[in-house]
Amino acid sequence: MPDSPLAQRLHRLLDPRGRPTRGASWINRGLAVAIVASSVMAILDTEPALGEAAPGLFLWAERIFGTIFVVEYLARVIAAGADPRFAGRGGRLRYVLTPVAIIDLIAILPLFLGAVVGNTQLVRLLRLFRLLRFSRLGAFSRAAVILALTVRARLPELLLSLMVALVVLIFSATLMYLIEGDVQPAAFGSIPRAMWWAIATLTTVGYGDVYPVTAAGRVLAGLTALAAIGLIAAPTGILATAFAEALRRYHEERTVLLDELEGRR
Repeated sequence: MPDSPLAQRLHRLLDPRGRPTRGASWINRGLAVAIVASSVMAILDTEPALGEAAPGLFLWAERIFGTIFVVEYLARVIAAGADPRFAGRGGRLRYVLTPVAIIDLIAILPLFLGAVVGNTQLVRLLRLFRLLRFSRLGAFSRAAVILALTVRARLPELLLSLMVALVVLIFSATLMYLIEGDVQPAAFGSIPRAMWWAIATLTTVGYGDVYPVTAAGRVLAGLTALAAIGLIAAPTGILATAFAEALRRYHEERTVLLDELEGRR
């Protein structure tokens, strides 16, 4: 039954919103450790020397972690019946189709795909997707919500910064094409080719594989690099300010809630 005691208990243990107290449950703490451990093993498995030294270690580690995540996935499907958002007939099916449930499903696919197609690069990549599941565990869930609300609240300013950066990117690449195109056709012979240099410069990466050699080109490169300082700082400042404001509101609401609870006692 959707409201069975088992579903209610699993909901309290697995879903931070179903807990009467703040903080991650012991199950979510254990799952966080399993996610990190399985991801570390997936990374180490890409080193051939380690695979040759311990051929069965990674196989058994994947079986153990995969089994843990399969049990967790089934437990979350059962617990979904106790969540008001998925109550009623077909509630669990709606839960299975949610993004977080799909991520959980991807986390267990390597266990079955590995048995069918072997330890391929695709299977290793899917194992690393398990890191995305941190967004639903305890404090990570609250932090993810705050981050999502922050980005949503500042989306117009971020889009404006992106548009300005795109204009500067195209403008600088076009000018560099006109200045250096005849001198270095391999690097600046077209605007798309010059865009590679513009992207590396505006993001302050500075690979140095492509650079202007004429005086005018170097002046343009210097101006582009100076413009990049502001372009990079703008979205960073917008997000930092908004995130600080969101954290302040969160702590204020938490303080008010704690004061109300103390008053009731």
